Amino acid sequence: MKKHACAALALLTAAALTLTGCDALSSLTGSDGYEEGRMGDTMETYFFDYTVNSAYLCNEYAGTTPSGGNVFLVAEVTVKNTDARSIEMYDTDFQAQWGSEGEEDYRFPITTDMDTGEELAPLTEDQLPGTYPLAVDEEVTGLLVYEVPTGFQDFSISYMEYFDDDSTGDVYFVYFTPEDQTTPVSA
Repeated sequence: MKKHACAALALLTAAALTLTGCDALSSLTGSDGYEEGRMGDTMETYFFDYTVNSAYLCNEYAGTTPSGGNVFLVAEVTVKNTDARSIEMYDTDFQAQWGSEGEEDYRFPITTDMDTGEELAPLTEDQLPGTYPLAVDEEVTGLLVYEVPTGFQDFSISYMEYFDDDSTGDVYFVYFTPEDQTTPVSA
């Protein structure tokens, strides 16, 4: 899936740029091509199930602060392999989105440098790493940490199915409002 992350990103970004509603996205991907849920809902993809269990915004995570004008979005997710074979998972499988400005309104977890594609070490053992294997029926729960702009209260975490033959499948969105654990920054 990692080698296809950039192509999936381009397709997902194109969909976000050109589509403003679920009806429009469904017409792009077919009547069954779009699935949405809320926090606590299990999204059943072709390869795995995923659930966004909880989420919060904060000014600091594990002694690290985001760049100016940003906060961290920390989401606890559970991922279970439902495929008939072991699969390799990537943090770039899960994109955080907000707002409606399109191209700039998404991020991948901080365990991948999106400029270089280099995998970065998690800040804590609670974070899901940039790459991890999932055996048949294996389930993992961990944190995805994103650096997002301040001023937004509603987010989604999305996944687009991408197959080895370069075709795409369904698009999944989990919509939520994270708990605000930010503290005002003193001047």
